[in-house]
Amino acid sequence: MKALPSARRLDYHYIAMQAGFWAMFAAICAYQAALLQGRGFSNGQVGLIIAVRCLAGIVCQPALGGFADRHPHIPLKYIVSASLGLSFVAGVIFTLLPMGMAGTLAVFVVIGGLELSAYPLMDAMAIQFINAGAPIRYSLGRGIGSFAYAVCCVVLGLQVGRWGVESVLITHTALVILEILLVGTYPPFRAEAPAPGAEASGPHSALYLLRHNPRFTLMLLGVLCGLTGILPMSNFLVNVVLDRGGTQPDLGAALFVMAACELPTAFLFQRLLRRWGSARLLMVSLACGGLKAVGLLLAPSYLWVCLVQSFQMLGYGLFTPSSVYYVNESVPAGDRVRGQTIMMVASNGLGGVLGSLLAGQVLDRWGVDRMLLFCAALCAAGALLAGLSLRRPKAA
Repeated sequence: MKALPSARRLDYHYIAMQAGFWAMFAAICAYQAALLQGRGFSNGQVGLIIAVRCLAGIVCQPALGGFADRHPHIPLKYIVSASLGLSFVAGVIFTLLPMGMAGTLAVFVVIGGLELSAYPLMDAMAIQFINAGAPIRYSLGRGIGSFAYAVCCVVLGLQVGRWGVESVLITHTALVILEILLVGTYPPFRAEAPAPGAEASGPHSALYLLRHNPRFTLMLLGVLCGLTGILPMSNFLVNVVLDRGGTQPDLGAALFVMAACELPTAFLFQRLLRRWGSARLLMVSLACGGLKAVGLLLAPSYLWVCLVQSFQMLGYGLFTPSSVYYVNESVPAGDRVRGQTIMMVASNGLGGVLGSLLAGQVLDRWGVDRMLLFCAALCAAGALLAGLSLRRPKAA
């Protein structure tokens, strides 16, 4: 067994990477609609651009994961850094040059396909060391990342009020540089060479993993349904806030409470994981997403909307670390990077696209309450499918 780098360095450095990534994510995504509208795009064009960004991630995430699995000799940090570097170039061009629809679509394809798709590989950088015995507190890092997102949203709101929405692009560019530095200086994982005569396992295609692991596939279907219901409660939170008597500035406080509520889960996650296991925690997270939808439906005022955000602790706040550990336990070692990308595609990728499109249609036609009922029903279906997956035998 090769000696591992300092456990403290691995741990704290990874927490810093998580904080940097989610602050960077907030800088480009939290205000993307306002940014695009400020550049003269209509609401329909803004929706198309955001959908294309999500679809780019759906295509690129499996490709990056497959490349990493096929080239295990290339440290993941180099793949992540290269992806962020290309996204940085696209972001600088977008900041400096006025663009029409075609140019903007191209920029958002790069950002969605490379910058945001690098996240599962960054997860895998920690999981490699965790599998080798390093005590990295992954759930704590994810919780700190959520808190960084919350703080960045508040800071960006003040920044937009003083210097305008275009200023978020400068902040995003600076945070991309910071994240490249954090990722590039993370210790590379050095896998041991297989023993002579040892049979190689993987990597396999995504279709192979889905066909030969029905328990994993059924859980993915549950995750897809659940996240299609959970994500609109964040994307269309402004509509809920306004419908319950809040104002546009109140949205920033609601987003802060929502993201900050994920932090306590980070401290409790390892205890919950030992007691219940990752699969059951995934089922609980989808069920709590449904409870949050019901809570928002029944909320009589803006204050109650903020109070209901506490369901985020056992909802989306529990989902992300649980999904990472679930993939790590459910697919062969040679397919874990690809497995993480498949989970990301099913959850934040397809779930984000379908949730935005379907919930947006429901919202336009029938209003906030019907949208929340729609979200609750999808979360319940997702929790049911996740529960059914627990009854399937584990893959050999």
